[in-house]
Amino acid sequence: MGLSAPGTWANLVAGQSGVRPLTRFDASQYPVRIAADVPGFDPLSVMTRKRARRTARFAQFAVAAAHEALADGALALRDDLLDRVGVTIATALGGISEIDAEAPRLYGSSPHRVTPFLLPMLIANMASSAVSIHFGIRGPSNTSVGACASGAIALAEARRWLLDGDADYVLAGGTEAALTPSVWAALCSLGALSTRNDAPEQASRPFDRDRDGFVYGEGAVVFLVEREDVARRREARIYAELAGAGLTSDAYHETAPRRDGDVAAAAMRQAVHSAGAVPDQVDLVVAHGTGTPLNDIAETLAIKQALGAHARAALVTAPKSMVGHLIGAAGALAAMVGVLAIHTGRIPPTINLEHPDPACDLDYVPLVARRARVGLAVANAFGFGGQNSVVAVRAHER
Repeated sequence: MGLSAPGTWANLVAGQSGVRPLTRFDASQYPVRIAADVPGFDPLSVMTRKRARRTARFAQFAVAAAHEALADGALALRDDLLDRVGVTIATALGGISEIDAEAPRLYGSSPHRVTPFLLPMLIANMASSAVSIHFGIRGPSNTSVGACASGAIALAEARRWLLDGDADYVLAGGTEAALTPSVWAALCSLGALSTRNDAPEQASRPFDRDRDGFVYGEGAVVFLVEREDVARRREARIYAELAGAGLTSDAYHETAPRRDGDVAAAAMRQAVHSAGAVPDQVDLVVAHGTGTPLNDIAETLAIKQALGAHARAALVTAPKSMVGHLIGAAGALAAMVGVLAIHTGRIPPTINLEHPDPACDLDYVPLVARRARVGLAVANAFGFGGQNSVVAVRAHER
């Protein structure tokens, strides 16, 4: 979809799909052979060859995204700042791809040749740790693993650190790079993925009556979040305010959402309330919008419960229609869409929404982008196991 935030945003606004035939491994024997991968990524653009060999792809993504966040934020990490910078970069599956990479040695005749860096490459905290090591950051560091809600949970955590005084700056977001045979086999067995192999760009169809599953993706989104007084003092460019967050659990099923959407709606209400706002002030909902039969109806019901009559007036957009489902990075990507919609006044479309499901009857900005003033946006992220995380972002009053 893009190797930078500006490039990704331009493609989103243009309604450009990043779904293509899967190339990370030979998928010819699988019923699903499409994905939204990150072509052309070179870890050597941000780290040495030695470090790259010891760092899994999901953590490489995180370092690259953190580089961009710091550069865009014009923050020079002087030694006197390093104790006041936190890192919280979430993921769902971490370095699981490294297991498949080492399996031929492990189960073949050379188990002694398994890399000694397998565990450091595998464990989920290595995205946050890789960023801390790369930049020498000594402040709080943590990794949230909340399935598809992970990236939004990280932003909620960053907000709490700033409010509690634990840090002045936080690099926060999500990363995922689990396009690997074992994951693919499991997802195909689960029947969760779209099988539109012959039309990849049309495969991800949130809220459309002909949707048949989500499209798996990879990528990373990292924000530089800082205390308002610190940002003002250094005259930083401020895109938006990370105003609120909500966390709930469906307590219902390992993979399916609650059909009534009421607990997801509670997370949305929490996010709006903690932002000091009311539902009628929400201009945009960046939907979780996976394109699965159950999720889209449940989320529509959740939006209606959370916003009441105002749900008919609010705009809703589903970026997964273009970038696929980034799993651990999905919530951060949704927040990015909310932030840049506020900043630019452009709402990316929900592409492929050609025949709306009658049960999905809100304004999902179908097919083409729209211009609109956005003062408050909420970004939904609902994960396997019923973990719901919602963040609210608001226009910054200068």
